Amino acid sequence: MSDAGARSAAHPEAATHPEAAHPTVQTEAPTLAELRALAPLHARAQGIPADRCRAALSRIRSARGGDADSWPAVWSRAGDALAARGRHLDAARHYALARFPYPDGPARERAQRLCVRSFDQWRTDRPGIGREEIEPPSGAGRFTAWTAGLSSRTPRPLLVVCGGIVSVKEQWAPLLARAAALGTAVAVTELPGVGENTLPYDTAAPAMVGALLDHLADRADVSRTHAIALSFGGHLALRAALTDPRLVGVSTVGAPVRHFFTDRDWHAGIPATTVHTLARLTGRPPAQVPASLAEWALSAPELARLTALPVTYVAALRDDIVPLGDAALLARDPAARRELLVLDDEHGAPAHLARVRAVLLGSALRGLGLHPVRRAALTTVAGVRGVRRGRVRT
Repeated sequence: MSDAGARSAAHPEAATHPEAAHPTVQTEAPTLAELRALAPLHARAQGIPADRCRAALSRIRSARGGDADSWPAVWSRAGDALAARGRHLDAARHYALARFPYPDGPARERAQRLCVRSFDQWRTDRPGIGREEIEPPSGAGRFTAWTAGLSSRTPRPLLVVCGGIVSVKEQWAPLLARAAALGTAVAVTELPGVGENTLPYDTAAPAMVGALLDHLADRADVSRTHAIALSFGGHLALRAALTDPRLVGVSTVGAPVRHFFTDRDWHAGIPATTVHTLARLTGRPPAQVPASLAEWALSAPELARLTALPVTYVAALRDDIVPLGDAALLARDPAARRELLVLDDEHGAPAHLARVRAVLLGSALRGLGLHPVRRAALTTVAGVRGVRRGRVRT
């Protein structure tokens, strides 16, 4: 029985009173307590030391607003101090936390601008890191990518990297800095509505991947493109792969596939941060998210079309955002080319961050035919020693 089926069985009244049987989605704005719980994962992902994160959180008294002890103000002051000392990358990391989970007013909007500006200043001493602005043919908006390893003379296979609904592209600095050592071209970008991406987040959103590949086709071997795409970025990449054969593999962690979009019982337990961020990105009222996204679910025929696509998926047993059943859907067909790693962790596997990075990046490099994996560079990017291929567990 599927996850959705098991939940329906637990609510027999659904047969006669379907509307009453489903709990409601959380519509209250994310609380400070919820943001505090999420902050360590995002701080760790960007290389902010745990003690610095705890110190910042201890000074915060409100989730929103422009007061001196508000979330965006405290994190932005830390960023301002680092920028004044010329530590532009560290400043960008703190501004990224200040705008978290999304710009909702002047304070977080300022943090978003300064995050990009500080990153741009950091890269001025690294001529191999470029900035690309892409306007898809749809004319609906534009998006930006930081790039490395591009060359019209010797085009390399391409890694396209994208986070989820709260992740900005500036967090991928270590990967950009090591692109040459990895032997790839790299383009890191953001989901529609996140950071500098002004495209609408709708069913047409996966087309941005093709637009990015078209834009880079003269400086990278885009016919060999692997996507490292986290959470909702993974969903975008899987959908893009349905129509673009240049995507030869996807590595992801906690990507929604079907149950997230269709299981209404599951929706009631999704954190407010996820609900409100999706509401902002899609333009839907929180009460209608994510039930209104049911058409985003990958159907059985679509999953069948992805059977030959190599997919590495890291799932977390205690994920409260994406059901574990979504990972199982990808691996259900024994003919599917899948590597599934299940960890006893929460969404994003924050307690296993270094291992997850190594597994995703290692599978991407192998998928692009870069043998042997350049272990020193992989270790530097992943942040661990003695990186080994993750063992598959189902």
